[in-house]
Amino acid sequence: MHAPTVGHFHAFKRILHYVKGTAHHGLQLYKQSIHDLITYSYVDWACCLDTRHSTTGYAIFFCDNLISWSSKKQSIVSRSSAEVKYRFLAIATIDIA
Repeated sequence: MHAPTVGHFHAFKRILHYVKGTAHHGLQLYKQSIHDLITYSYVDWACCLDTRHSTTGYAIFFCDNLISWSSKKQSIVSRSSAEVKYRFLAIATIDIA
């Protein structure tokens, strides 16, 4: 960041405190003979009534293991639900590659 503030420092300390308290949780990975790459997606077109921005989200699984996920409001207002889906597919494809 080019201009961190005191608020950023407090948020950083909170994150470190959380990570320290959950270090024993770990990740659980499962071994399987079939190697499938599965993506689940969620698209809500123009869900924000004030800005008409869409929300997209996805979860990518390799076998039964979650390897990537994202959920966010798109920065551009889409004119149709199809446009939102194409925009989402482009973002998810970049994440897989």
